[in-house]
Amino acid sequence: MKIIGLTGSIAAGKSTVAKWINELGIATYDSDCAVHELLGPRGRAVQDVLAEFGSHFGTIAGGINRESLGDEVFCAPQKRLTLESILHPMVRQHRDDFIAEQRKANAAAIVLDVPLLFETGGETMCDYVIVVHASYQTTVKRALSRPGMNKEKLASILASQIPSDDKKARADLALDADTPKDHTRNQLINWLSAIGLSIVKDETG
Repeated sequence: MKIIGLTGSIAAGKSTVAKWINELGIATYDSDCAVHELLGPRGRAVQDVLAEFGSHFGTIAGGINRESLGDEVFCAPQKRLTLESILHPMVRQHRDDFIAEQRKANAAAIVLDVPLLFETGGETMCDYVIVVHASYQTTVKRALSRPGMNKEKLASILASQIPSDDKKARADLALDADTPKDHTRNQLINWLSAIGLSIVKDETG
């Protein structure tokens, strides 16, 4: 089973590529969704987060207010590291369970959609890595359109991530999200075929 990492800086267009991969029938592990589940109502991480950061960030039954917690930690590196020390081991276990399930199902390939793939060393378990990138102007425009995002928070997030050019240099496939979507999607399909996966290009591709 081929393990393909999918990553990219915030708002670079990674979610669109992940959607295409799912449409092509390749199972994808979404680490962001795993975090949402862990911090959601009665999520496994909720009690630890409340104990560390305070009850004003949520309740066991209602989960964590992720926007408020994000505002708290992204401009405070030590607090961010504390939160990561709670979440990352749980996410890794969740990911490993997914990989085991897909091996049992004899999947030809899976994709690990992880924003901080390189930052957490996750690329070491991947056979290939896809990096989605966009210009700084595109990234800022997209990111600032998201609810709860502001320039200070965005600057802090970008500072915590490996620069896009460094990620591109380490990628097996770099997809430019500033190019027309049809071109980018076809580039993805051609690459997946080139590494030996049976990909059927549909009529919308």
